[in-house]
Amino acid sequence: MKIRSHRDLDTYQRAFRISMALFECSKRFPKTEMYSLTDQVRRSSRSVSANLAEAFRKRKYPKAFIAKLMDAEAEAAETQVWVEYAYHCSYIDQDQFNEWFKDYDQIIGKLVIMASRPQNWSY
Repeated sequence: MKIRSHRDLDTYQRAFRISMALFECSKRFPKTEMYSLTDQVRRSSRSVSANLAEAFRKRKYPKAFIAKLMDAEAEAAETQVWVEYAYHCSYIDQDQFNEWFKDYDQIIGKLVIMASRPQNWSY
């Protein structure tokens, strides 16, 4: 299958799906977390797929492409931190923590591979 849009990327689809799951879960966080953990985990998780979409549109320019992929990678790592806080604050259980942490590790790995081979993505 030819990739015509960022929406065709498995990494984008996974990042988007997880960010939506985190959004739904974060609705159950305490109101006291509204402007801290809730806001941060929503922002960083959404930013992964948003930066990946932007990277895909900049793929003609390897340095810009790589920079946006690295932004996505950083946001994925940040999301892992917020998920860890959610776990340690008992807002999510260990199974959910393990699943999301592993998912973001896989996303990070795919972003690193994409960035190491920008020529595979240019047109």
